Amino acid sequence: MRLDRYDLKILEILSQDGRITKSRLAEAINLSVSPCWERVRRLEKAGIITGYGARLSPSVLVKRTPVWVQIELKAHNAESFARFEALVHATPEVTECVAVGGGVDYLIKVEADSIDAYQRLIDAWLTSDVGIERYFTYIVTKTVKHPKGGFSRDDFVD
Repeated sequence: MRLDRYDLKILEILSQDGRITKSRLAEAINLSVSPCWERVRRLEKAGIITGYGARLSPSVLVKRTPVWVQIELKAHNAESFARFEALVHATPEVTECVAVGGGVDYLIKVEADSIDAYQRLIDAWLTSDVGIERYFTYIVTKTVKHPKGGFSRDDFVD
């Protein structure tokens, strides 16, 4: 499916404000309501728009201590990676995890109830058979930029 400038603008606006009215969306992209809404339905049907939701602020709901952790595993084979990744998936305090190249294997964001709770989690991981060689902990002191959950049409235009 080819996306033109109207489609990209619709996606950009809806990714920022999924509750925008049909008429305001149409006005923002300079189309009448019916053709604009037909485009939205076409984007939904094509699976480009998969749903609408609210962006929540976890820190308002529950006070958590964010910690970033670098993890290096003892062994670098498929079984070791799979075992560690299964542990990550089974740990609700882990909110983000990426495998990276370079001096470490994973970067993980942990949101624990406290520093003590975080340390108990890491201690449990170290005494398990998951195979952590070493880890480095970075306590978040301030969030400088947080993802909004949207995108810009510039993400799709060369």
